Amino acid sequence: QVQLVESGGGLVQPGGSLRLSCAASGFTLDEYHFAWFRQAPGKEREEVSYTSKTDDTTYYADSVRGRSTISRDNVKNTVYLQINSLKPEDTAVYYCAAVWGNLHDWGIPDGYDYWGQGTQVTVSS
Repeated sequence: QVQLVESGGGLVQPGGSLRLSCAASGFTLDEYHFAWFRQAPGKEREEVSYTSKTDDTTYYADSVRGRSTISRDNVKNTVYLQINSLKPEDTAVYYCAAVWGNLHDWGIPDGYDYWGQGTQVTVSS
């Protein structure tokens, strides 16, 4: 059974950092491309970051570029998203997603095969 489980969210002050984890089970990590999305209340789900199955290609949304890093540990079967210098506008539920095939546009949620349940990130003083 394929499953993605996110963790690492929480309440953090502006300027702080978080590392989100996405633990995968039921398949081998290096067979899939992964992405992180987020969704704030009343807004559409938006892309945050992407890593290819070979880990040689990464993308970041403009909103997090320069202060976030996506990475994967194939031994632990886990994908990570480190976000630094957090801002109140980063507040959202963060989801990881996996896809086996290549995507024309990594930022379109409909292209992904599997999703986690999400982890809440709240940035507030």
